[in-house]
Amino acid sequence: MSKGVITAMKPRTLRRHFRESFKNLRRNGWMTFAAVSAVTVTLLLTGVFLVIMLNLNKIATDIENDVEVRVHVNLEATQAEKEELRARIEALPEVESVKYSSKEQELQNIIDDMGSDFSLFEQSNPLYDVFIVKTLRPQDTPHTARKIEQFEQTETAVYGEEKVENLFSFMKTARNVGFVLIAGLLFTAMFLISNTIKITIFARRKEIEIMKLVGATNWFIRWPFLLEGLWIGLLGSMIPIGAVSIGYYYAEQAVSAKMSAHFIEFIGFIPLVVPVTALMLVIAVFIGTWGSFLSVRRFLNV
Repeated sequence: MSKGVITAMKPRTLRRHFRESFKNLRRNGWMTFAAVSAVTVTLLLTGVFLVIMLNLNKIATDIENDVEVRVHVNLEATQAEKEELRARIEALPEVESVKYSSKEQELQNIIDDMGSDFSLFEQSNPLYDVFIVKTLRPQDTPHTARKIEQFEQTETAVYGEEKVENLFSFMKTARNVGFVLIAGLLFTAMFLISNTIKITIFARRKEIEIMKLVGATNWFIRWPFLLEGLWIGLLGSMIPIGAVSIGYYYAEQAVSAKMSAHFIEFIGFIPLVVPVTALMLVIAVFIGTWGSFLSVRRFLNV
C-alpha cells in the first residue's frame, strides 16, 4: 500500500492521472455534460439563496441592533432618584449602555420629526425623562425590560413588545429554514453527481477489475476519478459564479438606491461576492470529488 501511495506521488504518475482524467471527461461527453449541469443548476440555486439569506440576515441584524428599551422615569422622581435608577439599570448583566434623554430633549426630537406645531407643548411639557437602554444581545431586550419595570421610579419600559418578539421569532425560523434548504440543495447535488459518475464508472468496471488484477492499488485507480470530479465541480461552478456576481452587482445598485430611504442597507458588492464566490468554489470542488469518491468505492471491492 505504501509503495502505491509513493508511486502515486511521483510527477510522472501524477501527470498520467491528469491525462486520464481529461481523457475520461472527453470520452464520456454526455455524462460529463450531465454532471456539470447538475453542479451548475444546484450551485446557481445555492448561490442565489445564499445572497438572499445573507442580505436578509444583515437587514434583520441591523433591525435587531436598533432595538432598545425606553425607560420612562416617574414624573415625581428627584435627581438623586434618577441617578439611583440609572445605576440599577447599568448594573444589570444584560445591559450594554444607558443614555439619558430629558423630557425637553424628547420634545425637541418630536418637533424636529413632526413639525413646529408641537412647539405649543413647550409651555407645559407632558413627556417623561427617558433612559434609552441597549442590551448586549437584542434577544435579551424583552427580559431586560421586564426587570426594569420592577424598579422604583420606573413608570414604563417600552420596547415595542409585539413587533420585537415577532421579529425575533421570524428571524429564528428564517435562519433555520435557510440552513435546511441549503443543506438539501447540497445533498441533492452530491446525489446527482455521485449517480452520474457512478454510471460512467459502471461502464468501465471491467477496466477497474483488470487494473486490480495486475496489482494496481486502490488509490492508483481512484485518483483519475477524483480528478474528474474536481474538474466537473470547477466547470459547473463557472456559470453560477458569473451569474451571481453580475446579477448581484446590478441588483444591489438598483435596489439600494430605493431602500436607502427606508434606512435599509444591503451588503456591498465586494464584501458579499468575494466570500460567496470562494464558498461556491469550495462547495463545487467538495461535491465533485466526494461524489466521485463515493461512486468509485464500491467498484474497488473486486
